[in-house]
Amino acid sequence: MESAPAIQKLLDELERMPGIGPKSAQRIAYWMLNSDRGTVLRLADAIVEVKNTVHFCSRCFNYAEGEVCEICASSRRNAAILCVVSEPRDIAAIERTAAFSGLYHVLGGVLSPMDGVGPDDLHIAELLQRLADDTVEEVVLATNPNVEGETTAAYLARLIKPLGLKVTRLASGLPVGGDLEFADEVTLGRAIESRRAL
Repeated sequence: MESAPAIQKLLDELERMPGIGPKSAQRIAYWMLNSDRGTVLRLADAIVEVKNTVHFCSRCFNYAEGEVCEICASSRRNAAILCVVSEPRDIAAIERTAAFSGLYHVLGGVLSPMDGVGPDDLHIAELLQRLADDTVEEVVLATNPNVEGETTAAYLARLIKPLGLKVTRLASGLPVGGDLEFADEVTLGRAIESRRAL
C-alpha cells in the first residue's frame, strides 16, 4: 500500500536514524500522526533546539551548551585523573556508574586505517596538549575492547608513557552473574589477566 507523500517522506527520514528500521519508523510515524499537534511540535522544537544550542566542549570535546561542558566546569571533579573515551556517549555510560570522579577527553572516534581514520583525524594533539600542564597524574584509556579500540589504546599508551604519567586501561572480563562455561576464550583470558587480590 502506497503512503501519502508526506508520510513517506517522514518514514524515509526516520529510517535514516541508527537502529530505526522500516517497522520502527512506521510505529513512530503513526504515533506522531495520532498524537496531538502540541506533542509533535514540542518534539520538533526539542530537535531544533538541541541542534542550535549543543556543540563540542572546547576542552574535552564532550557535548556542551556553554564554552565548556558541565563536567569540565565542575570544581568537584578530580583533575588529576583523565579518562579518554571514543565518543561523548561513552561519558554518559561511565557517569551512570557513579564510580569515576575525574575529567574526560573525547577522541571523536578510534584509529581505523581501513576506514581512513588516522591520528590526525582524532583529538590526540589536544589530548597531549592537556597533559603538558602537569595537572594530570593518571590517564585511563577507556576505548572499546575491540580491534580498533585496542589499537587506539596501545597507540595512546606509547605516546603518553614517556611523559611519566600513569597509564591504565579499563579491566575487561566476566559479567556479574555470568557462567564460566559460557564465556568465550578471549573474555575468560582477560578476566584471568585482570584478576585482583581479595
